[in-house]
Amino acid sequence: MKNLSLILNAVLAIAVIILFWLVLGTKSNSTAKELITGKPAVAAGKLPIAYINVDSLLLHYQFSKDANESLTKKQEDSRLTINTRARELQTEMAEFQKKLENNAFLSRERAEQEQLRLQKKQQELQQLDGKLSQQLMQVQQKMSEELRDTINAFLKDFNKDHKYEMIISNTANDNVLYAGKGYDITSEVTKLLNERCAKK
Repeated sequence: MKNLSLILNAVLAIAVIILFWLVLGTKSNSTAKELITGKPAVAAGKLPIAYINVDSLLLHYQFSKDANESLTKKQEDSRLTINTRARELQTEMAEFQKKLENNAFLSRERAEQEQLRLQKKQQELQQLDGKLSQQLMQVQQKMSEELRDTINAFLKDFNKDHKYEMIISNTANDNVLYAGKGYDITSEVTKLLNERCAKK
């Protein structure tokens, strides 16, 4: 009798679990999500995520184009400065070599002084090249940070209604191998960023 009571209780417990599962399990996941998060669920079949094709964004975002143009100009100016000084040094070294071959120096000491001066000038040119390269790297890093900051600040404002739980960056299809067209918000974000940039 005691065994029968235990068996009936076990069967009853299993029946309650099955009933519980049938009643609550048939409710949609969106209702469960609403109960858990307190936020309304997205439409069935569409996740609250999006991605931005960063290559396309940087290509069409005016702030990025301006920053890239400015950096390119600085690189060209640096290259011009180095090339001009390198040509001057090359000319001076060729003249020194000619004078040396023609015994045009008054003394050996004078030739050595000129050689030391040219070596020093060459070292200064190498140092200048390193300094300009370092400055360019710093400018590029600063521009990249400013660009990232403007995009991040914009995305916080853009998603203030919490429409998306996650916005992913995609560069040359590295992160997102496939996604439905509805998940790509690159054009919308680029358009709004350019409008915001034009107001400033």
